[in-house]
Amino acid sequence: MSQRREAAPDRSGTSPAVVLLVCSGATFMAFLDLSVVNIAFPKIAERFSSASIASLTWVVSGYAVMFAAFLTPTGRLADTVGRTKVFLASLTGFTVASVACGLAPTAGWLVVSRFVQGALAAGMIPAALGLVLSSTPPQRLTKAIGAWSAAAGFSAVIGPVVGGLLVEQFSWRSVFLINVPVGVALLWASLRVLPRHRPPAGSRLPDFVGTGALALGTALVVAALTEGERWGWSSAATLGLLAVGAAFGAVALARSWRHPAPAIDTSLWASRKYAACNLVAAVFGVSMFAYLLAGALFATAIWRYSILQAAGALSVGAGAAMVGSIVAGGIRKPAAHRWVVATGALMFAGCTALMATDLFASQPRFWDAWVPAGILGGVGLGMAVTALSSAAATALPPRQFAAGVGMNLTARQLGGALGIAGLAAIFSAHNGLSVAGFHDLYRAATVVTVVSAALALGIIDRPRAPGHTRSPAGTGAEAGAQAPAKVAGA
Repeated sequence: MSQRREAAPDRSGTSPAVVLLVCSGATFMAFLDLSVVNIAFPKIAERFSSASIASLTWVVSGYAVMFAAFLTPTGRLADTVGRTKVFLASLTGFTVASVACGLAPTAGWLVVSRFVQGALAAGMIPAALGLVLSSTPPQRLTKAIGAWSAAAGFSAVIGPVVGGLLVEQFSWRSVFLINVPVGVALLWASLRVLPRHRPPAGSRLPDFVGTGALALGTALVVAALTEGERWGWSSAATLGLLAVGAAFGAVALARSWRHPAPAIDTSLWASRKYAACNLVAAVFGVSMFAYLLAGALFATAIWRYSILQAAGALSVGAGAAMVGSIVAGGIRKPAAHRWVVATGALMFAGCTALMATDLFASQPRFWDAWVPAGILGGVGLGMAVTALSSAAATALPPRQFAAGVGMNLTARQLGGALGIAGLAAIFSAHNGLSVAGFHDLYRAATVVTVVSAALALGIIDRPRAPGHTRSPAGTGAEAGAQAPAKVAGA
């Protein structure tokens, strides 16, 4: 019992609703920067016209690469040194990096600043959800996870909308500088309302060598998947990055099996439910990321919408995703999560199947095609992502919240990188953006999403053998399901 007290945060004077609000705000900002720059890219290319387009693409992909690379390592760090410390340090660094991006005098400066910004954004996410989970009473846990997931999902969909408005009204620099007042406000609130998370007594810093190998390996693999179409899938650069990235990942995994403070908490995989959540997150991420990027491209390239018109069109799916997140967040029974994920994924597959038909051709059909598809896909997306986050969280014991969240989001980002690579490959085969290319993309997304729905049925707790004793690490489905109660009663 004493160990539980040491592992729990200091909740004196802490309002779970306020903690949720602050952490969701930071999460929204971090995920927003994954997509908000896409629509500002043409203006960035105009400003730095002397730089090659190939090098400037790292303004977009560099953030995504570092974000994926550092989710798992910073999650482990948050669980061992304190979630509040990691959250505050990451939020402060992210805000400073945003200033550097917004004031960048050269293309190189901007690219490097985006790399730093992506790494620091990754530090906020697992620490934020870990703080939410450990501060929320068990009876309100699923709603809190739903709200947090809604912030993350809504930012991904609304990114082009926000980016379009900022670029049209101000300049491309505003998509970075808008983070500064928001970051300062969140930092001010965090210092006053966040609980001071105390890790368990005797916690050790994660293996430095293994952590570095994990981050570098993930970064190289994501970079290869992101740039593979442009470099060539059989090129030395692509194959080399994949091979070296896989080798670094193998080193991190090998060290984690035997190190007392591993970079990868392999005990997480003892939960069948958690392992299934990671698999579904990776597969669903393939179609989700391709869909999010394709929407803005289709509206502007095929229907010839302006940036503001495209932003308005994308808001249909964004609003629907919020509704789906709220619906899924109201599900309190962990056993129902797999059905909610599967249902949401099938609704999302229905959307992409609809977009692969002649309803989405060269002539705009907003009300009778875009709106129904956006509502169907948005609600499904919100349900699937929120229920998947809830399922992953309830599969873990309290002391592994941040590490588990980081690993689960890394799986989704890896799937997303593959989805973006697939999108590029399909359009390359069609020699550019065309109706036929979009239809092929949406057909592929439909197949992948149906597979993720089928895999979601495997998100179940493994029956426990009579006399089974839980490991000291607290792994296993039952330990995860009871985690919130332990935190609340600590």
